[in-house]
Amino acid sequence: MKKIDKSVADSYFKTRTRNIAIYLAIGFIVSFVVAAFAESFSGFNVLGMPFHYWAGAQGAVITFVVLLFINAYVSDKIDEKYGIDEKRNEALSAGKTFDH
Repeated sequence: MKKIDKSVADSYFKTRTRNIAIYLAIGFIVSFVVAAFAESFSGFNVLGMPFHYWAGAQGAVITFVVLLFINAYVSDKIDEKYGIDEKRNEALSAGKTFDH
């Protein structure tokens, strides 16, 4: 199997870890911060419902689903940037090829 340079691997994992921290921060804000300040958000409506109710009932779920798709897209781009090819990895895992 092809060895990966340590500096490339470190950069790859640093980028992935940074993105995960961003996604977790967004999730925290949507889940807990909106709930903590629900009273102050009750002054305006979204789709005919008070904002705090909408954010808790639908907004958080929609945000998490959107984050899943964003994560998948961004992860694919990061993998391409660092030369991680999914088809090649599957072939290596299945024992179909072997690189020195």
